[in-house]
Amino acid sequence: MKTDYEIMKITDDKLQKIALITSLIGLVGLIAFTPTVEVREVDIKDIDRGMIDEEVSVKGVISDVAQSSSKTSYFLTVNDGQAQIQLVIFESQVAEIESRNLDIDDFKNRKVQVVGKVTQYNSQMELILSGGDSLRIVN
Repeated sequence: MKTDYEIMKITDDKLQKIALITSLIGLVGLIAFTPTVEVREVDIKDIDRGMIDEEVSVKGVISDVAQSSSKTSYFLTVNDGQAQIQLVIFESQVAEIESRNLDIDDFKNRKVQVVGKVTQYNSQMELILSGGDSLRIVN
């Protein structure tokens, strides 16, 4: 005959196994059913109000670099040959870029790939840089 302790131990062992199996099934489900978020690459001329708050990727040449009056943010003009858009880089992103041993002015006249969130300011479409690693020089 089993003691109360042995009965409880068997129950605890079973509960641990059930918890482990349930956790593993949950993790597999998350991996299998979580959609991968892929940023859509678009031409600058195709960016419109319907894309506000969407994250997109564009390629183009940085034709102008300007610093804000507070000297904390930058405004870069990205031109893909058909259209141009202003890219806004905030202070925290500037720090991330500089941590990669790059200066914002290094991007001028260079072809880049940019990932940013579409916004509108003073009736003009803009991109807000997603992160310090979202601005890359490409060939």
